[in-house]
Amino acid sequence: MRRRRVLYDATSRAAATAAESLRGDFDVAGLSVAADPTADGPVVVLVGRDATDSRWGGAPLRVVALVDGGGAGPWPAHWYSVLPEGVSAAMLARAIDKAFADLDRAAEMARLDRELSELNAIGIRLSAERNPRDLIETILTKAREITQSDAGSLYLVEEEPDGTRDLRFVLAQNDSVDLPFHAARLPLTSESVAGHVALTGAILNLEDAYSPPAGAPFHINRSFDEETGYRTRSMLVVPMRTPEGETIGALQLINCKPDFAARLRPGDPTEQMVQRFTARHEQLAGSLASQAAVAIQNRRLYESIRDLFEGFVKASVTAIESRDPTTSGHSARVANMTVGLATAIDRGVTGPYQTLRFTAEEMTELRYAALLHDFGKVGVREQVLVKAKKLLPGELDRIRQRVELIRRGLELRYAGKKIEHLFAKGRRGYARQAATFDAELAAYVAMLDQSIAHIVAANEPAVLPRDFAAGIERLALDVFEDHLGNRETVITREEAEILAIPRGSLTPAEFKEIQSHVIHTYEFLTRIPWTREFRGIPAIARSHHEKLDGTGYPEGREGEEIPVQSRMMTIADIYDALTAGDRPYKKGIAPAEALGILEHERRAGHLDGALLDVFVDAKIYEQAQVPAVSPAASDRRHPMR
Repeated sequence: MRRRRVLYDATSRAAATAAESLRGDFDVAGLSVAADPTADGPVVVLVGRDATDSRWGGAPLRVVALVDGGGAGPWPAHWYSVLPEGVSAAMLARAIDKAFADLDRAAEMARLDRELSELNAIGIRLSAERNPRDLIETILTKAREITQSDAGSLYLVEEEPDGTRDLRFVLAQNDSVDLPFHAARLPLTSESVAGHVALTGAILNLEDAYSPPAGAPFHINRSFDEETGYRTRSMLVVPMRTPEGETIGALQLINCKPDFAARLRPGDPTEQMVQRFTARHEQLAGSLASQAAVAIQNRRLYESIRDLFEGFVKASVTAIESRDPTTSGHSARVANMTVGLATAIDRGVTGPYQTLRFTAEEMTELRYAALLHDFGKVGVREQVLVKAKKLLPGELDRIRQRVELIRRGLELRYAGKKIEHLFAKGRRGYARQAATFDAELAAYVAMLDQSIAHIVAANEPAVLPRDFAAGIERLALDVFEDHLGNRETVITREEAEILAIPRGSLTPAEFKEIQSHVIHTYEFLTRIPWTREFRGIPAIARSHHEKLDGTGYPEGREGEEIPVQSRMMTIADIYDALTAGDRPYKKGIAPAEALGILEHERRAGHLDGALLDVFVDAKIYEQAQVPAVSPAASDRRHPMR
């Protein structure tokens, strides 16, 4: 062991004399005023009573002063101890030993404080890290730093749906050798070092990995060493255990180095450059592994919540589409285009939105809002939701039956007239009168047939000419009388109003009911306890039918009152509604025509022109047919899984 250093003030005769008596036990040298006495580590300085230089106080230095017997304090505060001049060598040596012991205690406290601060800093960083890959990298990197390890690997225990558990090799690092890393799955058994630690939950510290303890169930895989010429010597493997006692992985640290910056080159004598991991390394690595386990467990919990959201959103979209199968895929297409537009805006460097940026969480929030924007349709009556014609299916059948009854009534009425003529006048002139009756009946029947044709044509959701609508209204006024004197019209006034709808298939009341789906959506979404990053979903979904000029619904919001995410969704929603070819009440139109209608809406002050420009220039509309892919489902080889 290296001898401890004692420096003395050469200007003090008492200090110089005392120092001579210490040369056999300590490394003694004179004190240079110009040099830093602590440059080579902890030191004890011998001074005389006239030494007042405060630079000689503090760590890692202790001052032992020699004073004459008649001297009296107070002595400088930075002096560690005061001895009389002429003190015996043994007493002086004991005082210096105590000074060094105090230095060692101070160094240990400083080291503990430093390590504690470092572990706290690591814990804070692990807690704040949101990216799974970066979290894994941080865990292994910091574990190697605090244990001065040249290399290391990280393994995670993963459970399959059938309950079986595997050990996944998720990361490896090596400062000395380029490491082509490939993730792999291993059986969770004690045959591997990491598997053994993961199963037993016990720390494993090997001085030489090639010489495991006798009877050990594991063996070291030397294939990497044989390939690269690297020599795995000291190894420390610690379990990553949660506070509940579950082992979720293992940290494997390799080749502890005195100098972390040193590199171990193939062929170097590693036994001279590598040391065994100490008990202190075990404590540090164990503490970090516990923090890592909590961080990974929290990340997995976060992913489980995200998967729960994904499942809920998908189930909700399925519920929407089961109510209205004709619009199947609409929500996914709108989500694709809306997120695509937001992505283009996020990357933009010009225009009104050049500074607008979206985080990953905000993109997910927008996608959820777009997927759920029509969920309120579950609260709309199904017959209104899927209404393809102006009349409900049963209503047109009822009109046909009514016309048939009118026809039969007319036939019976004219048959009665013929019989009355025969009874009153006999066969004289009957043929001529019967022909007249038949002609009148035929005219009425023709009117009925024409009425049905008009009704069937008017029942379509196409735009009606004004005179055509007026003809429909007259059908509610033309009265037909049957053989009993009952007077009946082909359609009622209420049916005429429905058939006279100038555009589309919905009555004003039904249109309001359809519009109410936005309110239903908002009320439903606000009942869900969204996490902080997704709290904007209800507000974004609520406003996708608002217009910049305040003519939209449900609240008539204007301009900046409408969230920019909702303005993006509005463009995507209108485009898909125009081009979708699966609507029973209309045919889809060509993309160019749909873009023309969007341009007209912009000029009318309804849409955000800057967003529409990006929608068109970036050809976001081409993403309408791209299947919606869940971010959570896009990479099932996730390091946290």
